[in-house]
Amino acid sequence: MSEPKEGTVYLVGAGPGDPGLLTLRAARLLAGADTVVYDRLIHPDVLAHARPRARLLFVGKEGGGESVAQEEIHALLISQARLGRAVVRLKGGDPFVFGRGGEEALALEEAGIPYEVVPGVSSGVAAPAAAGIPVTHRGVAGSVTFATAHRTGPAPDWAHLAGAETLVLFMAGSRLEEVTLALIAAGRPATTPAAIVEAGTWEHQRVFEAPLAGIAARARQEAVGSPALLVVGEVVSLRARLPALARDAARGERTGTVSRGGGGT
Repeated sequence: MSEPKEGTVYLVGAGPGDPGLLTLRAARLLAGADTVVYDRLIHPDVLAHARPRARLLFVGKEGGGESVAQEEIHALLISQARLGRAVVRLKGGDPFVFGRGGEEALALEEAGIPYEVVPGVSSGVAAPAAAGIPVTHRGVAGSVTFATAHRTGPAPDWAHLAGAETLVLFMAGSRLEEVTLALIAAGRPATTPAAIVEAGTWEHQRVFEAPLAGIAARARQEAVGSPALLVVGEVVSLRARLPALARDAARGERTGTVSRGGGGT
C-alpha cells in the first residue's frame, strides 16, 4: 500500500465503533497523516493510530444536533490539502453509506484536490451482527434494505420500505414512533419482530426487542440514545436461536458491555 501523499484527502471509513473493526488501510493512512478531520462517532482508540504530530480537528457531525456545517467541512478539507498536507477525513462506518462522503468527494473533485475513498465496515451490517441478528438468512430473508430516518426532500417511499424483507434504518432514535407508524400504515404487520441497537459494537452497546408496534415505546422506556439503528424483519427472531450472541447481548443490556458471540465481532 502506498503511503499518504501531500496535498491529498483520504475519505476514510472508521467502522461502526469497535476499534478492532478498523481496516489496515485506514490505520496506515492515520499513521502517516498530517491532518485528521474526524466526526463524533470515532472511538478514541481509533484516533490513537494517528501520527503523534498530526493535527486532530473535530467537526462533530451529529444527526439532529449541533455540528459544523457541511460546507465548512468541505472548505476545511480543501484548505488543508492546499497547504500540502496529507488529510484523513475520518468518518464513522463507511463514507458512502449515509456518511456524506459523496458530497465531500464532489467538493474535492470540483476544487481539483486529489482524493481517495477508503471503505469502512458499515454499522448497517456490523451493529445487527454484534446484536446477534444476521440481516440475511436463507429461508428467512434473501435481501436487505438500508434507509435513513433523517433526510431532506421528498418523504420516503414507505410502501417500498414496508415491503423490505429486512429493513435496517439508520439514525432511527429520534423519529422512531413516526417511522414505525408509517411502516404499519404502509402495510407492514404490527407484529413484525423489531430491534433497536444502541451504540452498536461499542462497549456500551444495548439491544432491545419488541414487535414493530411496540418498539418505540420500548425505546422510550429504556431511554435509548444516539446512535441507534432499527432492524425490522423476521431475522430479528433469530437472536433467540443464536445462544452465544443472544446471551452476551442480554448481558450487555444489563451491564453496558459490548455484545459478542463465541467468535467475537
